Amino acid sequence: MPDHRSSRGLLRLLRPRRSTVRLRLTFLQGALFLASGAALIGITYLLAVAEFPARHTTQGLSGTGTTTGGSAGVSTGKAPHESVQTAQRAADLHQFLTESVIALVITVILSVGLGWLVAGRILRPLRTMTTSTRQIFEDNLHERLAVQGPRDELKELGDTIDGLLARLEAAFEAQRRFVANASHELRTPLTLEQTMLEVALADPAATAETLRSTCEDVLASSRQQERLIDALLTLARSQRGLDHRQVFDLGAVAASVLQAARPHAEHAGLHLRAALTPVQVSGDPRLAERLVANLVDNALRYNVPDGTVDVTVGGSAVLTVTNTGPVTPADQIERLLQPFQRMAAGRSGVQDGLGLGLSIVAAVAKAHDALLDVRPGPHGGLRIMVSFAVSQAAGRHSGRGAHRGNGLVRSERQSR
Repeated sequence: MPDHRSSRGLLRLLRPRRSTVRLRLTFLQGALFLASGAALIGITYLLAVAEFPARHTTQGLSGTGTTTGGSAGVSTGKAPHESVQTAQRAADLHQFLTESVIALVITVILSVGLGWLVAGRILRPLRTMTTSTRQIFEDNLHERLAVQGPRDELKELGDTIDGLLARLEAAFEAQRRFVANASHELRTPLTLEQTMLEVALADPAATAETLRSTCEDVLASSRQQERLIDALLTLARSQRGLDHRQVFDLGAVAASVLQAARPHAEHAGLHLRAALTPVQVSGDPRLAERLVANLVDNALRYNVPDGTVDVTVGGSAVLTVTNTGPVTPADQIERLLQPFQRMAAGRSGVQDGLGLGLSIVAAVAKAHDALLDVRPGPHGGLRIMVSFAVSQAAGRHSGRGAHRGNGLVRSERQSR
């Protein structure tokens, strides 16, 4: 029976080895040296062939000028001498070519060996980076390659990988915080609902009215969970980016949101003012509507009695929402753009928000390649500007007037 082990061993030997950069650089250097050496030998050989006949012919004519009878004539020894000269010249050229080829082979072998060593020395930092990168996982993303040496391409590659690791570490940390916060925010109302139901069922004196009140409280908590899950889905969708874009009117979107927010503003005794200009932008109108709704809701929620909320849309596709409210330190703004980070207590004195409003605004703005500028307001509260890119279709719509029923510049005061 044939020996399968020996067959597999023979196949492994015949299988080509993995081509490495070091091997390719070595062969490339050897091939270049061989080509340049062969070209040098060929040029030298052609020059020698062109030079030797003239020199030897001149010497032969000057050394064999014997004549007969004292008159000019043909030398009697010329032909044999030229034949010897020709043979000698051919032998010299052949010897020169042979020795040159032997020297070229030796130098090519030496250049391949030196090329292998030099390529290994040059690629040593790359092997070190590869080994270090393979040892980095999600639990040790804080480690860095920290490549030392001159500012060359390898050092730049190492610094680029370190920058990538830093961004990955920040993304993983943000994801861990998000999951922990989301778990906490979802677990709290579930625990509250479970507690309310257990208390109601354990009460021997429970009546239909108390059970009805408990069910209403559980429904209210369920609605809050539904709002939280919807906000989480919107945030995840915004962070994924836009699958498709379409042209829409940012001013019309803002007008629709403000119309829905008027009863809330009237009930809270706040003054809602708007100055909207029709402007065409490109993106997802539903996400843009959620962005405006979150900004308006945030401005109404964190305000002061008899406060104001100003919403404007400029011709350069800039949405601005400014409100009065508690003074917000400038160093806290970056924190407020993170998920589940809340501002100070609202009008009711409690933190009744989900802590996702501004983080969704930041994610939607990033998905639309819009610039988000958040800064403390001049009289308290916040001044938030979102600068969208004007669509190419804006020029075709700029002369068509204002929104239907809204006017070009619309100012409305909602009072108690």
